[in-house]
Amino acid sequence: MGLFDKHLAYRDAYKAIQQAGADPFTVRFDAVVSPTEGVVEGRPTILLGTNNYLGLTFDEKAIAASVKAVQERGTGTTGSRIANGSFEAHVALETALAEFYGRKHAMVFTTGYQANLGVLSTLVGRGDHLILDADSHASIYDGSRLGHAEVIRFRHNDPEDLAKRLRRLKDVPGERLIVVEGIYSMIGDTAPLKEIAAVKREMGGYLLVDEAHSMGVLGATGRGLAEAAGVEDDVDFIVGTFSKSLGAIGGFCVSNLDDFDVMRVICRPYMFTASLPPAVVASTLVALEQMIAKPQLREQLNSNACRLYDGLTALGFVTGPAASPIVAATMPDVERAIAMWNGLLQSGVYLNLALPPATPDSRPLLRASISAAHTHEQIDQVLKMFAEVGTALGVIDGQQRAFA
Repeated sequence: MGLFDKHLAYRDAYKAIQQAGADPFTVRFDAVVSPTEGVVEGRPTILLGTNNYLGLTFDEKAIAASVKAVQERGTGTTGSRIANGSFEAHVALETALAEFYGRKHAMVFTTGYQANLGVLSTLVGRGDHLILDADSHASIYDGSRLGHAEVIRFRHNDPEDLAKRLRRLKDVPGERLIVVEGIYSMIGDTAPLKEIAAVKREMGGYLLVDEAHSMGVLGATGRGLAEAAGVEDDVDFIVGTFSKSLGAIGGFCVSNLDDFDVMRVICRPYMFTASLPPAVVASTLVALEQMIAKPQLREQLNSNACRLYDGLTALGFVTGPAASPIVAATMPDVERAIAMWNGLLQSGVYLNLALPPATPDSRPLLRASISAAHTHEQIDQVLKMFAEVGTALGVIDGQQRAFA
């Protein structure tokens, strides 16, 4: 029995992908020239799988702030904040996030994944109950495993099922923490947050919303689904990331709960990981300012999302329940999903290939993420390539090639 024998099924599946052509793990960009353009094997390629929602990765002010921070503070902190101390920019970023969300407290992590890992494993423990939407992100599930709370799953986006499971805990000791996402990362659907907040008010407990894909995307000021749904006062914790709308890397949690700052001395993924380097903090601060100052980016993003979503639907692709910056097309089988992903890449379109068991309903997906920086011409070119490759592979009926 070899150490990796338990993973042989995954190895064989990966080999099957490799035999079909390129695969997501071997794609190499010769260059990335803008938020929406790259070069792959010498081919100009439209970037449609980057989560660069507001296109801020090339923002001139953010880049200038990052360069200045490297020159003045060096390339890294070389340790955690509890060991090596905080830079003034770490505190400034936490202050800015708290002000943006209208919360008393903010805590910055080195990655968004780490934010969920740390927050979920620390807030609830042995004897408590962690109630998760069944389609939660891997970081949420991993955070639940690191802690010792009982994990209970409710059906995806089903407030009634959530209420039923909470009723079963009526006389059971321990705290309850409900966890949902603003926008779910595979097909771009949103949580019915107003209804979930109503269940929380009726049944008790705490509510955490992961706004990783909805920060800068939803709400009047970009605070996410909680703002859009009008239930911010019902949300006890908001977790998010800097690697989507803010074009960098890092994560955070904000809250109004008293004693939140005790997390800094009990949250192991925060305490034992090197803090964000100065350059990242500097660019993130500027990107946050740009996001606040330029609501037109959010408007353009949502307009672009509708253009792609409506176009793919018109072509006959099976898409998600509504338009969002994540637009997924369901493929009929794994073989054609891989072939279509390769065909699009060869045609100058890069997007994400999602295969079971990583997909919500065990069906393969081609997952696109739209940016405010995409032009209408780029989106129409993407639709043309979807039409041509999809027709050639029999994924759609060629009679519906509205954008060909």
